[in-house]
Order: sequence, then C-alpha cells, then structure tokens
Amino acid sequence: MARQFIESKKWAPQHLGRVAVLGLGKSGRAVVSYLAPLVGTRVDELVVYGGPQSPDACAWSAPFEAQGVRFLFDTEEVKGPYDCCIASPGISEFSPFYQSAQSASAEVISEVEFAWRESERTSRWVAITGTNGKTTTTALAAHLLQGAGLAASAVGNIGDVCIDAVQNGTTDVYVVETSSFQLASTSRFAPDAAVILTLTPDHITWHKSFENYADAKMKILANLETVPNAVAVLNATDDEIRARLRAMRAAENPPAFPIIALGTAEGISGDMRRPCGAQRAAFVRDGSFVVAYGAEETVLAPLANLKLKGEHNQMNALAAAMAAHALGATPEQIAAALATFEPLEHRIEFAGEVQGVSFYNDSKATNVDSTLVALTAFLPVRPIVLLGGRDKFTDLGPLVDAARRHTKGVVCYGEAGERFYEAFRPVSDEIVVMRGEHMADSLSKALSIAESGDVVVLSPACASFDEFSCFEERGEVFKRIVAERAKERAL
Repeated sequence: MARQFIESKKWAPQHLGRVAVLGLGKSGRAVVSYLAPLVGTRVDELVVYGGPQSPDACAWSAPFEAQGVRFLFDTEEVKGPYDCCIASPGISEFSPFYQSAQSASAEVISEVEFAWRESERTSRWVAITGTNGKTTTTALAAHLLQGAGLAASAVGNIGDVCIDAVQNGTTDVYVVETSSFQLASTSRFAPDAAVILTLTPDHITWHKSFENYADAKMKILANLETVPNAVAVLNATDDEIRARLRAMRAAENPPAFPIIALGTAEGISGDMRRPCGAQRAAFVRDGSFVVAYGAEETVLAPLANLKLKGEHNQMNALAAAMAAHALGATPEQIAAALATFEPLEHRIEFAGEVQGVSFYNDSKATNVDSTLVALTAFLPVRPIVLLGGRDKFTDLGPLVDAARRHTKGVVCYGEAGERFYEAFRPVSDEIVVMRGEHMADSLSKALSIAESGDVVVLSPACASFDEFSCFEERGEVFKRIVAERAKERAL
C-alpha cells in the first residue's frame, strides 16, 4: 500500500508507524515532546533509548510514560522493527549502537532531517555548515533575513532545536546551523540555500576519517536539485572545498543548481569568474561586498558596516549576505542589517581592558584552525595568545608558524600546556613563550609582558574539558577574571 503524506508539509507521512528515538540530549528530548502527543494517531509506538539511567532522565521521562511512551535505559542494542529511528548527533554512525539501529529500522535519520520533513511545505530553509564559522554565519544570516522583513529564526546548534521551531509554527525561514553529525544522517533534507564555509580536519574520532567527515558535510548539497531556485554558496578560498568544486564541475552529470563561489585561492578578493569561468561569484572589491551573476555585478554592502573583526568574519558575512540575497533580501536591506549586528559571545568578543591592555574572549576556538584566524584578526597589533585546555593532538606546526609571524607571545596552559610549550620552544627567540598552570595563571603571565595598547586573546585551540564543563563556561570565567584584574589595578 502506497504511503500517504500530509500535503501541507515537506515530506511527512500521515502514518509514522513504530518510531525509536536514540538519546535524551537536547534534540532527543525535543523529538520526544513532539511525537508523544501523536501516539495512538500518527505513531503506533514510541520507544526511547535514553542512554545511562539517571535521576534527571527518570524524572523527565515520567510524564511521557504516562502518555504511552516507552523508555529503555542502559541498553546497548536497538531491537526493532521500527519504521523510523531518529538518532542523537552524539551517536556516531560507525558505533555498534547506531549500526544496530540501522539493522532494526527502515531508516535512521537525524533530528534536522525529521524537522525539515515535518515543516510546512511553504517554509524555506537556509542550511549552514563548515568546520569553523557556522554559528556566526547562522546568526548573521538570520539577522539579515529579519532585516528584510522575513520571519526568520536561527535554529539547530544555535537557538531552538529545529523540531521545536517547527512545532511553534512562527517561523517562515529556518536558518539552521548543521553539524557533520546531523548531516551524516540525512537523506531527503533539501534547503533553499546551502552554505559550506570551511572543510578542515575535525571530529575524526566520530567519523573515523577526514574523508567521511567531509562527505558528511557535503551531504548538505545532495538534494538541492529538487528545490526550485535553490542555491549553493561555497567558500572557494578553502582548499578542500575548491577541490570538491572542481570535481563537481568535472563530473559526468555536474550539478544543475547554481553555485556561488566566494573568493578564490588568492583570498576573499578573488573573483572566481576569472580563473575558471564561473558564472556566479562573490568577493570583496574596493571595500565592498560584491556579487556577480555573469557580467552583471551588484554591490551588496560596504565592509565598513561590519563590526566583526578579522578576514574570516568578512567571509562569514559575505556567505550570510549571499544566502540572504538568494532568498530575496535587497542590497539596501543587507547593508542596513550588517551595521546592527554585534559580535557573538566567545567569538573574538571584547572582554574588557586592564591598564590599556585590551582582552578578547575567543573561547569557541576549540581547534587549531579556529585559533589561526584569531592570530591575524588584530593586525597590525600582534596579540598575546592564551593556548591550552584538553588536547585534540592535532598538528601544531601551522599554529607555531603563524604565531611566530603574527603574535607577540603565547602562554601555554592546562592539560595540553606541556605539548604546546615544547612545540613553541624552537621559536622562543622570536616571540615570548611562557608556560602557565591554568587559565587564570596564564592570564596573569600575559599581563606581566603586556603593555598599554597590546591585545591579549583567549583562543585556546583545545577543548575546555580539563578545567571547564564547556567552552561557554571557559569564556565566562575568562571575562570574570579580566573584570577582577581591571578592578584590582584601578585601585
């Protein structure tokens, strides 16, 4: 019997059948809250594999058990059959648990995929992914679309969980920050604009290889051809993205959707129409963001309107502007909205001043590539950088070289401190290299070598979990310590 679908939604079966939910994190709980009222109508049975049993999980699940939802804790295998399984992004597709779900289910999908399916047919989606820059670009794209008068919301890993936003029913344009974890479990997800910012090694433990990680990111483009007027926005300054762009164009069946290339190998000022004859390109020229469709060029906004620091943020802003422009925002609306967008917390965020030394919180920089962009964000000033935390054991060579060229000094601290310190010792005759115990100690050491007019930036290139529960807590503590030092030295 052919499946029947709800006509007003993207791809929502009238009958979902037996559904499993894997994980009780933020997205898992949102999916359960959405599906529980449907038990007995669209859902025959809802089974939740909740991970380790805890008092919090039991207390949260109790009201749903009363609605007929079944919870299984401390279970290492999914046993079906299920018509659909919705998996938490924390569960690797290569794990035995995930693979048991695949064996027990007709399909395993992510919460992003499920939310897209359940959203109104008339709604539009902007999907943004990449190793770095996703959150800033997502927030900025939503801000630009709101400035154009659209009911746009930033969702996904920023803002509401996608399915919560769908259930609220107040959003016409979903601007979703999508991780490789979420995209790996998509099959039909088809945004109206898809943005890929960067592709550099990250989350290799989860994906098992860089190739798998990059392939998951590229799935954001998989179904664009099914959406009228859909657009792909790709950062062509990134080596891996540029290589994949060449491969797509050389394929036997190249993509039918338009691709807008941002910059070239030479940087954000490069025009991709010149080196390879691209039909669409966006770049910076004469202090403005410019988009070109064939021979027709349009100035979108002056760079002077952008409050974000660093060339990487110029790329993020250009990507956001192109996504907004693709959905109908005018250059005038984009320029006006850019001027009112403030930097996000923990992303090269001004954190205060101590005796003429400016402090910046870039706690979100949890990998080397993120920190690299912070090193040049303050030119011509050479910052003093706090590096450390829980080590990801990535190659430090590019970081050492960039710090030698662009910083006044580095202070290495935390669990990763010794490895970082040893990596920087060969350049200690060119920049100051210091060893700190923890973040507060490192901040004090940075102050000991800083002079009025200098910049000190926390841009750790590491996870936070040796000393803090998350990068947000790390950034908040950093700002508090800066405020305390400012108060002490003002006395």
